[in-house]
Formats: sequence, structure tokens, C-alpha cells
Amino acid sequence: MPTDASGPASPPPPHASPPTHPPSFDLTSRPWLPVQRLDGTEAELSLTEVFEQASHLRRLVGDVPTQDFVLLRLLLAVLHDALDGPEEIEDWAELWNDGDGDLPADRVRGYLDEHRDRFDLLHPSTPFLQVPDLHTAKGEHSSLDPIVADVPNNARFFTMRAHGAERLGFAEAARWLLHAHAYDTSGIKSGVVGDPRVKGGKVYPQGVGWAGNLGGVYVEGDDLRATLLLNLLPRDTDNLRSRTDDRPAWRHEPATAEALGGAEAQTRPHGLRDLYTWQSRRVRLHHDGDAVHGVLLAYGDPLTPRNKHDREPMTAWRRSPAQEKKIGEEQVYLPRDHDPARSAWRGLGALVTGHVRGAEQRREAAKIVRPRVLDWIARLTVEGYLDGGLLIRTRLVGAVYGTQQSVIDEIVDDTVAMPVVLLHEEDSTLGQTAVDAVNDAEGAVMVLGDLATALAEAAGAESEAPRATARDRGFAALDETFRKWLRDLRPSDDPLYPGEQRSRWQLTAREIVSGIGDDLLDSASEAAWTGRVVAAKNGPVWLTASRADLRFRSGLRRALPMATPDDPEAPQ
Repeated sequence: MPTDASGPASPPPPHASPPTHPPSFDLTSRPWLPVQRLDGTEAELSLTEVFEQASHLRRLVGDVPTQDFVLLRLLLAVLHDALDGPEEIEDWAELWNDGDGDLPADRVRGYLDEHRDRFDLLHPSTPFLQVPDLHTAKGEHSSLDPIVADVPNNARFFTMRAHGAERLGFAEAARWLLHAHAYDTSGIKSGVVGDPRVKGGKVYPQGVGWAGNLGGVYVEGDDLRATLLLNLLPRDTDNLRSRTDDRPAWRHEPATAEALGGAEAQTRPHGLRDLYTWQSRRVRLHHDGDAVHGVLLAYGDPLTPRNKHDREPMTAWRRSPAQEKKIGEEQVYLPRDHDPARSAWRGLGALVTGHVRGAEQRREAAKIVRPRVLDWIARLTVEGYLDGGLLIRTRLVGAVYGTQQSVIDEIVDDTVAMPVVLLHEEDSTLGQTAVDAVNDAEGAVMVLGDLATALAEAAGAESEAPRATARDRGFAALDETFRKWLRDLRPSDDPLYPGEQRSRWQLTAREIVSGIGDDLLDSASEAAWTGRVVAAKNGPVWLTASRADLRFRSGLRRALPMATPDDPEAPQ
């Protein structure tokens, strides 16, 4: 037994309890971020480890794709604040061209050490993105189902969690906490003591979490380091508002039950750090020291999506004539969300040029604001910081809500790989060629749908379902081929190159769509070949499968003129 100058150490008194420490889960040092390494293996890392190993990691791999979006924005907020920048493009270039090929992990580590208490998920007074004393008048809390997006409401047989989310480890709970702030559904929520919005113990619908409004867009590089830097927009980015007092949630005063109000609510978010860590909800996780078993989830700081195109860089924006008329403003921009029925490449116009096919027919003002993050990539290309042939993956992520935004029906997750030259603003020829090729595909598939409609009408059958089925089949058949064509586009000094590439695409599209048309004709019923009289624009006509075939071939020639042989005797 050790001794000191005062003699032998005294044994502990009988029945003495060991000193107790409050439970802790430090996100800066405990593993909780799911990642895929370059060799394909997966792991969970702490915040500090992710920044130290970013060049050896392929990407984040959250529990659902929308979690990837949320976790990336958290990492960006940390990196922006740790660097207090970048201020301008030259600062960014120093990071991109760093000879070691790593992020400034020492600066990030020091920053995280400084703010360690605010990153403790279980801290007694400042738990990470929570309100420690949040409570209802009756002291209630719910199961974890409301914050876990892979437990569909009333449909647990569609999930691995047959009994709901009964308990979560602290790592998973942290991920779903962030996801709730970003993507939580709307609907009636618990009224918490101190929130003036409470009526009868409840707060009525206030809208979804901030990211739930967005058609999320970000850029992926070959590793996580590249992904972080490609999405790290400098403060001087054009058309993006940022104040010098911009800071993330953990450098604001801890949130209370009451939402932001007054002048602060009108001016925030102050910049990307504030926006990426926006607390759309008030949350308190209930745990027993070993795991989280319940949650109190309430409404937090509201943030309307109207005209936030100068704040939010990770979505496209569309003008809304309906809202302009309703509220009497000259211009109203709203986030352009993703259509789960459309592959990402079909929305290339909004990403590359800011123009969308058919916007006028939908009574949507033609002006589309391209995601600012893609404007940033375009700037890097124009100013020579990125080689025009560099291949990036533009990833589209979003939640699709149903039943008055009270449930998440679907999650959109798609990727378009393309060379950065397509975003070049001073030489937009190749980018426009890609958008024109999308329009070519749309036109050809529309003609295919017309064929299916005509065959159904000739047989006296219902036509909407065959038309939709034919269109789905057409786009599915073109999908992989278009993505490969897009990836293969490269910068060229040859003025004929864009036209040659579009012609090549039209020939490919014609071959694919024509083949599907042949299949439809081969499977047409005898009644369709016999035909019947149907109403037409210029009067009744005898519609047969043969007549539908002629219309189809003629329609394809108009939709894909560069694929039509230069034959003066070819039927028109």
C-alpha cells in the first residue's frame, strides 16, 4: 500500500460509494459519424477523426440519404467556423492545393477542444442542440418514433424496426437529433412550458424543418476532403448574403423553449454557419445513462423559405407567380423541390443553365436560380482553379412529404456525374448541349407515349395507363446510356464537337426509343390493327396500328432531327 509523509494511507470507509460523474457522450471524441473508407469498408468516427482522416474516406453513409445531407452541413459549419472562412477564392485555393492533401486538422482539433462542452450530447446544462429543461405541463415525452425517419407512421411492417424505435444508442440518437432539426414533419406537436405559441397544451402546424423545404443539391468529389472543400463557399460568394457575426448554433446562447423573435428573427440566419445548424425544433432526449429511450419534440425557430435564395446555396430556386400575386411582391422565389418520379439527369436544366423545359406551361416564371453551390463550382472553373475535365457528382437529396406534411412519404436520392466544364458560364456551349440532349430525350419519349395512346385508342381501350407505362419504360431505357454520354463529355477546342456529341446522342436515343416502339407494335392487339373511328383535331379519322406507326416514325424524326438520315426521299 502506498505511503506518504503522513504514514500509511487509510483504507476507504466501509460501504463508501465510488465518486459518480454525470453521463457524457462527447461527439468530438466518441465515434458516431458513419463513413465509408476508400477501400469500401465502413466505420463510425468522431468529429475529430473525420477531419483527420477525410482524405482517406469516400463519403458519409448515414442511416438514410437525407442524413448524409445533414451531417455534411454540420461538418461544413465546423470547418467554416474553425477556419473563420474562407474569406475569398484565394483562401480556398490554399486549402485545395495543400501539398499534404489533407484538411487543417490541427486547427479543427483545437477548435473542437475549445467548444467541447457544447458538443456533449448528454451535458447537464448545454446538451448538443437540445434544451435541457424542456418539458410539458404534465411532464410527458414520447417514444423515439417521431425523430426516426425510417419508422413509417402506422406501417411498421415496411421497416426493420418492427416494434418502433424503442431504444437508441447515443451515436444513432445524435444522428437522428440532427435529422429532426432539418427534416422533421409538420403537424400538431407537444406544447412546452415557456412557448407562447401553445394553445390547449398543443402547438398547431408550423411547417417542416428547414431542409425539408429544399431540393437538396451538393457536390461530391473523389473523397470526403474534396467533397467538403467543393462545398465550402467563401464569404465573398456572389449573391450569397453573409455577415461577419455569422456563427453556428453552439456559439449562440443555448436555446430555450421560446422561439426567436423580434429583430433577431428578421435578420437571421446571418450566414452559412448559422443556416447549416438552424434549430427548427426544440428537443430533449430522455436517456437512462446507457441509451436514449424517449424524446420531447416541439417547434423551434421558424424560417420561411420565401426569397431565401441569397442565403441557402444547396437548392435550386423557382419564381412563383402565384405567390407574387398572393402577397403582392414583385418577385418571389421558392426552393425547387425534387420530383421522385424523375431521374436526376432530367432536371439538368435547372442545375446547369437555370432553365427548365415546360416552365411556362406550368405557369411558373421562366427564371430559375441555379444552386449557388454550382455557381461556385462554375466560378472555380472559369477562374482556372478546377480543370474543366474534372468529373464531379452532383447529388440530389430531398424528403417528399404527404398528408399535410405530417409524414415523410419518400426520400429522393440520385446522382448525376458530369465534367465541371458544363457549368462554365463564359463558355456555355457544352452545358447547353447537355441540356438540349435532355430535351431531345424528353421529346422522343413523349412521341413514344403518343404511340401507346394511339394503339390503345385504336383498340377502344383506356389510354392513360399505357401512355404512362410507355413513358416510364422509355426513360428507364435511356437512363444509363444518357448518364454515360454525359460523363464522357470533355472540353474541346473543336467548334464542331458539341454538335457531334448531340448528334451521337440523338442517334442512340432514336435507336433505343424506336426499338421500344417496335415492341409496342408487336404486342398490339388484333383490334388495334383493325382500328376504329376516333375524333381528331381536323375531324374523325380511322385510327389503326399502322397509322399510329406512321405517326410515331414521323414524330421521332421531328424530335430527333440530327438522327434522321439526310435523304431527300425519306418520308416526312
